[in-house]
Amino acid sequence: MPELVLVLLAGVAAGVLNAMGGGGTFVALPALVAFGLSPVTANAVSRVALVPGALASAWVYRRELTPVGPTSTKVLTAISVTGGGVGAGLLLVLPASLFDAAAPWLLAFATVVLAVGRRLSTAVSGALGRSVGMSARAVLIGQFVLAVYGGYFGGAVGIMMLALWSSGLGLDAAASNPMRIAQLAAIYVSAAVLFLVASDTLTAPLLLATMLVGAVVGGFAGAHLARRLPARLLRGVILATAAAMTVLYFLRG
Repeated sequence: MPELVLVLLAGVAAGVLNAMGGGGTFVALPALVAFGLSPVTANAVSRVALVPGALASAWVYRRELTPVGPTSTKVLTAISVTGGGVGAGLLLVLPASLFDAAAPWLLAFATVVLAVGRRLSTAVSGALGRSVGMSARAVLIGQFVLAVYGGYFGGAVGIMMLALWSSGLGLDAAASNPMRIAQLAAIYVSAAVLFLVASDTLTAPLLLATMLVGAVVGGFAGAHLARRLPARLLRGVILATAAAMTVLYFLRG
């Protein structure tokens, strides 16, 4: 029972983090590994468990979704679903160490871009005397790459999305948070379906169900809290989460 309580709390924390700024995987994955699951199985279980929490957050934000630059929301979501499924397939056939080795550097890069990307985009636009932004095709290609990463490992993929949109389109991190949550849910859904069908996720049903319940509570509560925070404070929370996750990930190994 004490172990299940800890897993439940880890699920709540992961759901809140994903709703506020990202990084829920960094809480859920170590918690499951600590209770005896292999890293690959824990990765799959955490992805499945976090799906309902991401969907709960997306539901809270359903009326606040705004398009990402020139892209269609439906097309962007379809790309996220496809990339998430591809990434999940890679997890089942490739060594987990491949993306794991690159993840700290990707996260560090995303954190820096998130911190300065919007200002840099504005500065470049001012210097050139015209707006600078990614084309719809470039946005979709970038989203597909991030969705593959999200389906495979998923650590801070939401932060990386905000970094891409901030630097490439000049979008505000706080204003883009609802769409980030929706795309995160899309990535998780397709990955979770494949994990349920083709992996050993269901070998730990009690851990899965406990973390799932916690993630739903955390995702719903975190989304409501994020909606009430001033935009400046929410941007600070997102950036602080990104920086903290970067440091923790480097310390992790």
